[in-house]
Amino acid sequence: MDFTFSAEQEELRRVARAFLAEHAPGSYVRAMLDDPAGISDDLWQRMAGLGWTGVLTPGSDMGMLEAVVLAEEMGALPLPGPWLSSAAAGALMARATGDHAMVADLASGARRATLALDETGTRDPLDGVTTVARRRGPDWLLTGHKPVVLDGHTADVAYVVARDGDGPATFAVDEPAGELVPSMDVTRKVARLVLEDRPARRVGPGGDQRALLARVVDDLAIVLCAESLGASDRALQLAIDYAKHRVQFDRPIATFQAIRHKIVDMLHQLELARVATHYAAWTSSVDDPQREAATAIAKSVVSEAGVMITGESIQVHGGVGFTWDVDCHLLFRRVKANDVLAGRQTWQRQRLAALVIDAI
Repeated sequence: MDFTFSAEQEELRRVARAFLAEHAPGSYVRAMLDDPAGISDDLWQRMAGLGWTGVLTPGSDMGMLEAVVLAEEMGALPLPGPWLSSAAAGALMARATGDHAMVADLASGARRATLALDETGTRDPLDGVTTVARRRGPDWLLTGHKPVVLDGHTADVAYVVARDGDGPATFAVDEPAGELVPSMDVTRKVARLVLEDRPARRVGPGGDQRALLARVVDDLAIVLCAESLGASDRALQLAIDYAKHRVQFDRPIATFQAIRHKIVDMLHQLELARVATHYAAWTSSVDDPQREAATAIAKSVVSEAGVMITGESIQVHGGVGFTWDVDCHLLFRRVKANDVLAGRQTWQRQRLAALVIDAI
């Protein structure tokens, strides 16, 4: 079976790489670190004009494979801004719940959405939901705490996962206005959403929405894997370039056996992560029976490999690898932060074991 990308998808990669190099260079990434929104209006509108904000919305000519291509290129910067929270997580939620009123605005970039799911613990993120939804007349009121909501301070809508008695379900909160909080990934804005009888509208089918939400979490995990893959790929290239030019004891450190071994180990992990990510994306795009297992493998493999690769890139750079003069630590931060979103690698391994044992 051929898992290579099509000519059109490779052209999308080429266009994305050229566009980001021109409009989101390293100077732009650094400038956005202190920007409250994390993105300029001009860049967001340009991305919307290219169709990137609607890549996962119903009716788009693109889909999961194209989202993976874009996420890899964005992760290599790493790109600040709400593409992941809105064009990926928000669009996946709007599509899954049938919130048609939001789809067109999300696709055009006119409005932004985010997902408020993760709470505490290392287990299945859906099992960790303690936020409660209760009826008061025709309305729904939410009470709980969502400590990690990507771009929750600027999003127009937050899709909040809460329990309503039947199980986890989805509630849309307009103008969430979360509190901006520090994050390990300084290139990505994170907000805390404290809900105290917050009015919301229920979206999606009635009853327990666990199956629907689990699919959204899986698809989001694949996009996160692609981001981490792009960051890891760039970290390896930075290490190689630095090793070729850094001279110690009158010769490039790339000639030292210890450095060469690090580079080879990084490459090995990178290619395993690449295969796992692309296979998981394919299983999602065709709804293959192995989709759940493939996603669990990808999230666990890529998270572990990404931390190793970006961490070793810092080591190859030596003392300068920890400074603001290079991007090594920005890539490490992005990969490490991605690990805890949409199901940590520890839980993904437990989940995979259960899937394998149950199939026997």
